[in-house]
Amino acid sequence: MINLSYQYKLKLKKAQVREVNRILDTCRAVYNYALRERKDWLNSRKSPVNACSTWQEYIIPVDVPYPNYNNQAKNLTQARKKSEFLQLTHSQVLQQTLKTLDKAFADMKSRGFGFPRFKKKMRSFLFPQLSIDCLGSGTIKLPSLGFVRFRQSREYPTGFVAKQARIIKKASGYYVVIIFQYQGTIPDISVGKTSLGLDAGIESFVATSEGELIESPKFLQKALRQLKLLQRRLKHKRKGSKNWLNLQQRIARVHEKVANARKDWHFKLAHHLCDQADNIFLEDINFKSWSRGIVRKRSLDSGIGGFFNEILPFVCQKRGLFYLKVNKDGTSQECPKCHQTTGRKPLNQREHNCPFCGHSESRDTAAAKVILHRGLSAVGRTVLENAHGVVLSGDYGQLSLFDLTVYSSR
Repeated sequence: MINLSYQYKLKLKKAQVREVNRILDTCRAVYNYALRERKDWLNSRKSPVNACSTWQEYIIPVDVPYPNYNNQAKNLTQARKKSEFLQLTHSQVLQQTLKTLDKAFADMKSRGFGFPRFKKKMRSFLFPQLSIDCLGSGTIKLPSLGFVRFRQSREYPTGFVAKQARIIKKASGYYVVIIFQYQGTIPDISVGKTSLGLDAGIESFVATSEGELIESPKFLQKALRQLKLLQRRLKHKRKGSKNWLNLQQRIARVHEKVANARKDWHFKLAHHLCDQADNIFLEDINFKSWSRGIVRKRSLDSGIGGFFNEILPFVCQKRGLFYLKVNKDGTSQECPKCHQTTGRKPLNQREHNCPFCGHSESRDTAAAKVILHRGLSAVGRTVLENAHGVVLSGDYGQLSLFDLTVYSSR
């Protein structure tokens, strides 16, 4: 099964805008009520059996079960029969809100995330089921909204069926993300003829084994002057006033523009790299640690983790290219020509000079060539052998990212 998500900008009427905002407020109320119910139940179980708090105590009967998704969904059904406020919103939309809260608690336990917080604003909601003929030329039929027009900036994927639709409210307007589904399997990707090694750098965004050094455009750094001026004006406005809200909107639009420009550049760079080879090899790096170290500002500005972990694997699989991550240890210490270990290099040393064979080149491109050698060795070939005709499975744990959002600007 293959899922693709296409995003389009909506052209809503005034009545539809009011309806979307009302649904967002209802989802926020349901989310916060369900979270409050779970927190009260957990707090009532914190007190010891033989003692009570001297300050306050949550008292909930012992026989009351934990308010998980099933219990809260059942209570929601009963509440919709009595509340006209809840009846105006589609039942499946509210159920998806409860599933979002349930997933937040599951991620807290399994992935170490923080405790879920109450939401001041709800920015999206999901229609989990769509009719078969819901899509038209630039239109989509949604429950409780009717036919909604949008700017169809790209054609629908052939052979896919629209399954779900998510409405998103951003600073620049309202968007719809349509999830298309194909009832098939992801084909195995075989090793091709040409290969390319990539090294994620600090000074340069990426270095290739062909000697190319690609610098990051630094989108956020270029917008810092504008953000600084807007935020300086914001602190002199009364919080909650009309001018304060207008400045908040302008600041949000600047951040959204930076994010869109960065993502657009990532996709163009991914296609540029995929044009050069049939096999892409990259070192397996924990980019989350980069965002907490001395290079955190530069790595977060470039979005290097999202590029190498999400966008590049997606583009490789979409174009049928082989993608593999190799061991990162010692790539800057190994000589790409004689493969001898030259020892550690400080970060300010940007040139590789081998004391054994005398080879000298840029440190980043030398590491990219080492990554290329390790990648070819990992698939059972040496550097001098041609990998054409070798059929290997592409499932190395790195190629399961086909369910990604593909934005309309690609």
